[in-house]
Amino acid sequence: MRLPRRRRFQRVNVRGPPGDEARIIWVPERHKPLSSAGFMALFSPPAVNASDFFTLPPSLAPFAEYFAPDARPWDWLPQIAVALGKWKFAASSAGPAIPPGVQIEGPVYLHRSVKLPPYASISGPVWIGPETVIRPGALIRPNVIVGAGSVLGNACEYKNCLLMDRVETPHYNYVGDSILGSRAHLGAGAICSNLRLDRQPIVIRTADAVFETGMRKLGAILGEDAEVGCNGVLNPGTLLGRRSLVMPAVAFGGYLPAGMIARVRSAIAIIPRR
Repeated sequence: MRLPRRRRFQRVNVRGPPGDEARIIWVPERHKPLSSAGFMALFSPPAVNASDFFTLPPSLAPFAEYFAPDARPWDWLPQIAVALGKWKFAASSAGPAIPPGVQIEGPVYLHRSVKLPPYASISGPVWIGPETVIRPGALIRPNVIVGAGSVLGNACEYKNCLLMDRVETPHYNYVGDSILGSRAHLGAGAICSNLRLDRQPIVIRTADAVFETGMRKLGAILGEDAEVGCNGVLNPGTLLGRRSLVMPAVAFGGYLPAGMIARVRSAIAIIPRR
C-alpha cells in the first residue's frame, strides 16, 4: 500500500511595508517569496496550532499577549525570552526566603509560595509561579517560565522552556527548548532531547506534512495531560497530543496524536542460570 506523500513546509520570516513588524509564515518548500516586500504564493498549511495542544492557564495571564493560540506551538519558544524581557522584575513583590545553598543569578521572580530546597541553582531570567515546588539539585537555566503548582524535580535541568500548571518533572529529567502543557508528566529519567546528533535544523513530521522549523535546538511539545514513562526519550521536534502516552524506556520521535499510546513490545526470555 502506497502512503500519500507528506507535503513539506518551511518557516519564512517576511516583512511588509516600512514600519511593519516582521512576521512568520509557513509556505510549501517549493514556494519562494516573490519580492523583498514579503509578497508570496499563499497556501494554507495543515492545522498544527498551539491551541490543539494546550491553553495558557490563568496563572500565566501576564504573558498571554506573547503566546498566540493560533501560532505553531514551537513558535512559542522564542517568545519565552521576549516575554521575560518585558517583565518588570524589579517591581515584583518579595519572594520566599532563600536558603543559603540556593544560588540565584540574574533577574528571577519567585512567587512567595514557591517551596525552595536546601540547594539548587537558578540563573535568570526565570519566572516561577505560585505553589511550585523546587527539589534539591535542580538546575534552572535562563529563559524558563513555570505556572502554578508544578514540580521541578531533584537533579533535573531546565532551559528555555515553558511549563504550565501542575506539570510534574520530579526525577532526573532534562527539559530544554520544550513546552509542557498543564498536568503533563515526565517519569523518572525521561528526557526531552533538543539537539540532533548531526547539529542540523529540526524537522517536525506529522501524519500529512513535514515542517522545516529552521531551529537548531527544539525539544518536545507536550499537550495537556500527556505523559512519558520512566527513562523515555523524546527525540528533537517531538509532538505529543493531549492525553497521549509514551510508555517507559521508549525512544519516540514525530507526532503522537491525542489520546494515543506509543509502546514497544519485546519478548523477554527467562532461562536457567549456569
